[in-house]
Order: sequence, then C-alpha cells, then structure tokens
Amino acid sequence: MNNFNHYYDSEISRQVISVIVLNEHNVLSRIVGLFSARGYNIDSLTVAPITESQYSRMTIVTTGDKRVIDQIVKQLNKLIPVLRVNEHKNVIEKDTVLMKFSIDNNLSDIDVIARAYHGSIQNVTDDSIIVSATDSSARIMNFIKVMQKFNPLEVVRSGIVAMER
Repeated sequence: MNNFNHYYDSEISRQVISVIVLNEHNVLSRIVGLFSARGYNIDSLTVAPITESQYSRMTIVTTGDKRVIDQIVKQLNKLIPVLRVNEHKNVIEKDTVLMKFSIDNNLSDIDVIARAYHGSIQNVTDDSIIVSATDSSARIMNFIKVMQKFNPLEVVRSGIVAMER
C-alpha cells in the first residue's frame, strides 16, 4: 500500500489529551506553538492550576489519525515543562456556555430550555438576561442551535474539561 492510499484508509478521530505542566510563564505558548508548527489543530483548550501544587492541567481536544495523535503525544512528552501526558479513552466531558439575550424575549421559555440542558438564568438586568448551561459538548452545540430563535446578543463557550472515568 502506498502512502497516498494509507492516508485515506486512516481513521480520523477526536482525541482528548490532558497535559500536566509546570505552572510557569510561556508554557501555554510553547504547547500551542508545537501544534501550530506541525499543522495540528486544537479544537478546544482549557488550562487551570491544580490546587495546592506548582502544576497546571491543560485539557486539549484535537483530531487526527492514530499516527498524528501518537506524534502529538510524543512531541508533548519532549517539552521540558511537561510532567505527564494522558490520552483519554473513556472520559466524562463537560462544556459550558454563557448566552446573553434581550429582556424582550419570553423569559419562561428561555428558562425551561436552559434547564433541559443543565442550565439556569444567571443574571437579569433591565435590558438583558444571561443564561448558562453545562453539558456534553454535543448537547451544548445543540443548546446553542435551539437558542438561536431567541436571537442571542452574545455567546461565550468555556472549552472542554474532561476526567477519565
């Protein structure tokens, strides 16, 4: 089999990778630089310090065939501030969205739909309402699609956080 056919026979998959890094300046840019220099895409990236430690956890969602994912993991492991890289196979994933709407909308309809997606009204002012929802990435995408009929003024997503089961 030549390389051309091998490329098309490879299965492209979505991969969640967590990276434990030293919590120091320039680490994020080095990891993002690794992806961009090799032409790999980052679908989602979240970073937060690990409580009572000198480390942070990065959760990266990317896509590629097995060869690409293996290469990403190998390259991440070569970076000096990286302590550990985990490819997750069986994870709980959550994504959060905040959506702002004009107060002119039907608040009870917005509230009922938000609750169906583990969401709720977070803030109400004289001219707007802010709703949040936290669920799987696919359900959050669906929530955003459903809520388009209320003409959101602003939509902000958190990125995916994940933990192995």
